[in-house]
Amino acid sequence: MLCPTSLSLAVHSTASVPYYSFPSFDRIPFIRHGFSTRLGGVSTDVFSSMNLSFTRGDDEEAVRQNFERFCNAIGVDWKKVVISAQEHHTVVRKITAEDIGRGITRDREYTDVDGLMTDVPGVVLCTQYADCVPLFFADPIKRVVATSHSGWKGTVAQIGAVTVRRMQEAYGCDPKDVLAGIGPSIGPCCFEVDSPVYEAFAALPFVDSQIVHDDGNGKYHIDLWETNRRILLQAGLLPEHITVTDLCTKCHSDTFWSHRVTGWERGSLAGFIAVSEENV
Repeated sequence: MLCPTSLSLAVHSTASVPYYSFPSFDRIPFIRHGFSTRLGGVSTDVFSSMNLSFTRGDDEEAVRQNFERFCNAIGVDWKKVVISAQEHHTVVRKITAEDIGRGITRDREYTDVDGLMTDVPGVVLCTQYADCVPLFFADPIKRVVATSHSGWKGTVAQIGAVTVRRMQEAYGCDPKDVLAGIGPSIGPCCFEVDSPVYEAFAALPFVDSQIVHDDGNGKYHIDLWETNRRILLQAGLLPEHITVTDLCTKCHSDTFWSHRVTGWERGSLAGFIAVSEENV
């Protein structure tokens, strides 16, 4: 299975389940993480083949097998996954051992959660995507991990900064210690919007011509990657601790699920991160 190469992310494509990772996270021995592709699963029809969502109409047993396959590839236990409940808000939930399996082996019992964080070894955080921006976080000092779903609404609401603040409040993390990864998502090449979305971004104090390009006729291209990078910098992260993707999900829709390409008839990508039960 061939996947597009990246200058900022590592691609693991030799196994039966390809995935991407952040080299800075890979260097931390007790972090397990990965971002999926649409390849290497067992789903069929419009969900072929690696669909990681139970809410899109796919066969539930196929989705469970996909979770098991992907989690085995990155070295975590699929039964210990906890899935977000995304609604384009900025709620970041603290996950404990009591939450294990929510969204995959039992009901979530929460709504409107676009970010997850934990310091519990073995707990696997999972957020889901199909063009929106995946944000990964790891504090190697406090041994805390987090992941947040940053669509355009979440980006405008600065969920990246909210996640960092929640890590500070809950675990005492120092932003200068936190590593962040901005994962594969719709790129500045393809994220075209109309005036209402442009106006929401233009209201952010740090937005400039590097982030927003006026195409004329009420259309604009926006760089979600750079916007999120600047949000993380303002939250106190060091520039050398932020890794930014160079893979657009719309450009590479044969590898990634892209809502702008396929609409609602599709599967979902997912980002996973955990503090390993090994090396603790």
